[in-house]
Amino acid sequence: MPIDNIGRHRLVVGAHYGVRDWLAQRITAIVMVLYTLVLLVTFLTASDFSYEGWAGLFAQQWVKMFTFVTFLALFYHAWVGMRNIWMDYIKPVSIRLALQVATILWLVACAGWTAQILWRA
Repeated sequence: MPIDNIGRHRLVVGAHYGVRDWLAQRITAIVMVLYTLVLLVTFLTASDFSYEGWAGLFAQQWVKMFTFVTFLALFYHAWVGMRNIWMDYIKPVSIRLALQVATILWLVACAGWTAQILWRA
């Protein structure tokens, strides 16, 4: 009898990232949209369009935290996308692993740089 690979009897193999990745990208996208909306409303209702006005806005702790969380969401969003690209298109495991490690290092460095920009004295 042949194996029926359709419906509830299908054979699923692999890393099973599908639904989790899909959900992660939707949640991180929602965080980025919310941040964009807050920034847009702040811009449209602001009366001080000077450097001092924007510096004052970003001096507030809640804005720094929201900005940092948004950038972390962006970096995770980018990681999911890049990992899927590497997994789909780079077949030699050693090259794929090297590209994934390079991507992780780059994104962690970007997160560190983001924290430095937001909280430097």
